[in-house]
Amino acid sequence: MVVKKKVCLVATVPVALKVFMREHIVRLSQTYAITLVCSGDVRELQALFAGLDVRCVSLDIERKISLLDDCVSLFKLCRFFRAERFAGVHALMPKSGLLAMIAAKMVGVPVRVHIFTGQVWSTAIGLKRKVLKAMDILLAACATHLMADSPSQRDFLVDEGIVRREKITVLGPGSISGVDGTRFHTDAAARAAIRTQLNIPADAVVYLFMARVTRAKGAIDMVQAFAQMAEVAPLAHLLVVGPDEESLDSELSKLLVAFKGRYHRVGFTDRPEDFMASADVFCLPSYREGFSLATIQAAGAGLPAIASRIYGLTDAVDEGRTGLMHEPGDIDTIAHCMARLYADTALREQLAEAAQNRANSSFSQEYIVGQMVLFYQTLWP
Repeated sequence: MVVKKKVCLVATVPVALKVFMREHIVRLSQTYAITLVCSGDVRELQALFAGLDVRCVSLDIERKISLLDDCVSLFKLCRFFRAERFAGVHALMPKSGLLAMIAAKMVGVPVRVHIFTGQVWSTAIGLKRKVLKAMDILLAACATHLMADSPSQRDFLVDEGIVRREKITVLGPGSISGVDGTRFHTDAAARAAIRTQLNIPADAVVYLFMARVTRAKGAIDMVQAFAQMAEVAPLAHLLVVGPDEESLDSELSKLLVAFKGRYHRVGFTDRPEDFMASADVFCLPSYREGFSLATIQAAGAGLPAIASRIYGLTDAVDEGRTGLMHEPGDIDTIAHCMARLYADTALREQLAEAAQNRANSSFSQEYIVGQMVLFYQTLWP
């Protein structure tokens, strides 16, 4: 009987494991004994992976910096890793990555992997930038292997001195989990249902912003750009989907008070594919991204993108072929891009077709998950 190597995957919250790592966990559990560690209630994860060689453990890890809480979490991780004698620890998300890599190194876990999915400090300044950057340098030093979810993010980390190029890799052309074509595709029924539910006309041109509603994601910029172009685009509608993490909803509503009935707000959803199917253009005027899985999933649903020209998004969008790009914070250009795709149906359809083809050929979930399996095989040849 072959004894499986024990591997622990660590994240700050369960949703990260559910959304980004689900298919990886399913495939890897065929070869490895997987333990999932995260904060909060893990019953949903237990149900999700029932019947597989997957164990779920709750261990408090705060997303925000708290010296006392972080020290307690580090101690608990060290004690847990030492008791379990894992062959490898694999972490994602900034805080859980830092604590897991330090703890794993302290107790001698031989294989220590972290996935970078974006750097908060890339848009920070002063002391905050220095401290957060130092934390990533420490994380990288404690890991034996590093991954980035896009080639441009890898290049950024190398150029900033966070990691040596030979220590960091990317799965295929980028993304953590790729696009599940069985979920993210054109869907006339879902399109009609969502539009009926939200009272959006069938002939409307719908711009979709789907992300955490924060300033860093460009939520305010998105709304201001829409307000600018919607004056001369009577069939334009804006659909914002995602949790309001910075209490911005009131401000967004005030900015769009003149377009009541053309602005639609939905909170968190576990059916993003339905809202993507209902839209015509995906917009992400973000200030920082590691890659943006949502952008490539939207491409799979047949949506061209309007996105910031920043590292990460330059991999998710092939500028001029699958979408249009702008400098972060350039509201006039965002509005211009929106107006251009509103007026030029042929261009919108051309970009949409290319985006969908690229998502299905280069970023399929099957391919990306296969790349992760191959990566794991290099860890234990």
